[in-house]
Amino acid sequence: MRRDVFQAIADPTRRKIIALLAQESLSLNNVADHFDVSRPAISKHVRILTECGLIIIKQQGRERHCYPNLSALQNVTDWAEQYRIFWTAKLDALEVFLKKEEK
Repeated sequence: MRRDVFQAIADPTRRKIIALLAQESLSLNNVADHFDVSRPAISKHVRILTECGLIIIKQQGRERHCYPNLSALQNVTDWAEQYRIFWTAKLDALEVFLKKEEK
């Protein structure tokens, strides 16, 4: 099943994993050490993040390291941008209206 970025960032634990990996790449075990949940639960979160392309896992010796692929968040940025443009236009129009009412 192919997941999308929106599904990945919907979960607070996955957002924390993304923030953690944005600082530095870590092994799967090191990622799990930062959370008070089971390793299988962290593995599930990592799998979802991998499926949607937010992290990349590379084998390094005996360990698997997680690297961020934050360019995948561009979908979120693009989606949010349309609403930023919409609300900016609405607030600008409100400002013009209020200035007319002051006169």
